[in-house]
Amino acid sequence: MAFRDAHEVVGLAVRLGLESQRDLSELTLAELQGFSALVSEDVFAYLTLEGSVAARQHIGGTAPETVKAAIQAARQLLDNA
Repeated sequence: MAFRDAHEVVGLAVRLGLESQRDLSELTLAELQGFSALVSEDVFAYLTLEGSVAARQHIGGTAPETVKAAIQAARQLLDNA
């Protein structure tokens, strides 16, 4: 799914959550699938703080492995300075 489409889907889900005073993780699978047929049961693994943080596995991301690698790289730079 293109980023702009995903952004719209998430925006619609957030709006529903705000209107119904529920967290995204409290929405039902059927409700989330109403915004996109691409949503599947595994979405709930990403709708937690831990899942959201761990999903960002790219340079500058928040995944624990990524952060550890950045720390190690910074330490090597400092050791070689």
